[in-house]
Amino acid sequence: MKNIYLLVLCLYSIVSNAQTFEVETIKLSGTPDKRINLVILGDGYQASEMDKFITDASNFTTEMFSQSPFLEYNNYFNVYAIKTPSNESGADHPGSAFDVSEPASPVEFVDTYFNSTFDGFGFHRLLFYGINGSAAGANKLKIEAVLAENFPTYDQALILVNSNIYGGSGGEFAISSLAPSANEIAIHELGHSLFDLVDEYYPGDGRLLETTNATQTLNATTIKWKNWLNTDNVGIYPYGTAGEAATWYRPHQNCKMRYLDRPFCAVCKEGMIEKIHDLVSPIENFSPNETTVENPEFPLDFEVSLILPTPNTLETVWLLNDVVYANNSNTVTLEDADMQEDENTLSVLVTDNSSLLRIENHETIHVSTVTWLVNRATLSTSITEAAAKNYSISLTPNPANSVLNLKFESNTVNALKVVVTSIDGKRIQELEISKFENTTLNTSGYTSGVYIVNFYDGNVRLASRKFVKN
Repeated sequence: MKNIYLLVLCLYSIVSNAQTFEVETIKLSGTPDKRINLVILGDGYQASEMDKFITDASNFTTEMFSQSPFLEYNNYFNVYAIKTPSNESGADHPGSAFDVSEPASPVEFVDTYFNSTFDGFGFHRLLFYGINGSAAGANKLKIEAVLAENFPTYDQALILVNSNIYGGSGGEFAISSLAPSANEIAIHELGHSLFDLVDEYYPGDGRLLETTNATQTLNATTIKWKNWLNTDNVGIYPYGTAGEAATWYRPHQNCKMRYLDRPFCAVCKEGMIEKIHDLVSPIENFSPNETTVENPEFPLDFEVSLILPTPNTLETVWLLNDVVYANNSNTVTLEDADMQEDENTLSVLVTDNSSLLRIENHETIHVSTVTWLVNRATLSTSITEAAAKNYSISLTPNPANSVLNLKFESNTVNALKVVVTSIDGKRIQELEISKFENTTLNTSGYTSGVYIVNFYDGNVRLASRKFVKN
């Protein structure tokens, strides 16, 4: 489910003329194809200031990974810096903002690589790569061209602007100045850009949307952060007392998405961790990984190498022919006596049991698997397939009244089998769901009570979830 930057044809002429710059590794946890790659660009740094840029990027990285949940999931990230020199230092200050008495800072225009400017869209502190959307268009293409030419497999870009005036913005690319609170600004803006979080202060009418940490749902039994209510000061707090602000609710009063120099609240942390699992699998390697291993000798050894959180919260379950064979081990050994006569399926399921995730009845399940098909004949055994797969499965709403929405995403699998059973194991319904499509299960005919929804990829049961029918 990792996002790979795709170069579109409309960028071809720009990319073909884009410059190649020096890329410096700030933090390396693993190969880029198996990590979330944060790429830091500098703007308003002259060629003579590249050492300062690397120092600023390094200081930000150190601060970022000292804070939760980056602290716990630091092994999932690489950080790189691309040295893009500007002709002059700083950023534009047009003095055209309508939310302050101008000039709030000295008016100046400087020649920088990405044309970073304060007073974006009329807000003094909104630091952007253009004074408005129209002016930003060419600079956006320039940013994309630099990334495509120098680090095309980036997952998120952050632009550090060499100015001590307070400012920043989220959006496709996070941007931060070097004000005294620069690292906090950058981390807050990454909350927007990488994790789809919204501000928990009121940003103005029409600027909020239904997402991880904002909702217009007031019902405590159905609100998206219901599992965190009354824990760590999570509640249902209105953004304001009147107008549109009074119709929107946030989960916390003291989160980094509202105030700098505060931790992310529990709801935001959970959403961030789920996004991490969307972007990269916890399974780094597995063995054997050949398509076919002919006539291996018993005992047969199988192993997975995992990208571990700190502390490790990953759980592994090994299934042999859909029966639990081992738990919480990175290796298993199969003896001849363990095998069925013909085809056998060995799978390992990896899930994250972090206390930062309220897994039970949470709407999203992330599970990563490796499955080996082992054919055993009278005198030989061959491992005919070894495949790693990742899944994100959601089941909403829970409790349900007349409908239950099922949806999943996967990097390889096109469909899953779903089997609904009563709490005592009686099969109620069976259906197939396709990836990226919302499938509606009609539960109006179900009697009130608790049911189990089992998700299968072939013969491998990926997850079992309880849902309540009201």
